[in-house]
Amino acid sequence: MDLVETDVGLDIVVTSLASDAHTWNLVFLQLVLEEMGHRVLNLGACVPDGLLVSECARHAPDLVVVSSVNGHGFHEAKRVIGLLRAEPGLTATPVVVGGKLGIDGPGGRERTSALVGAGYDAVFEDAGSLAAFRAFLDRLPVGVRS
Repeated sequence: MDLVETDVGLDIVVTSLASDAHTWNLVFLQLVLEEMGHRVLNLGACVPDGLLVSECARHAPDLVVVSSVNGHGFHEAKRVIGLLRAEPGLTATPVVVGGKLGIDGPGGRERTSALVGAGYDAVFEDAGSLAAFRAFLDRLPVGVRS
């Protein structure tokens, strides 16, 4: 798996979590990101933690996007961010998470605070998240990697 080269934009890894077999959310995110001019490596569904960390370390992306829609994302996302942040080359890499992160509906401030406190740069769970996600992307520096 490799990133498709373009002249502008960010290098972005899109992934699900180990227990999440959904793929349409990942395809949608990839298409949105590519339409915005970013290069995307889509790791797909049911990504084991070790594979996610090793692929991110190997590709050194400008951003990692974790998406989950099975309702178990909150707990898995907390575990995964600890592993990503423990990898020396990924300690400062922006990492965001979004989708359906719990079975009880959007978790609001409590879930967002817990995930940001665990190491995520942003959480996109509520209605209108796509607009907020695009705004977040617009604030990231482009072309910082050679």
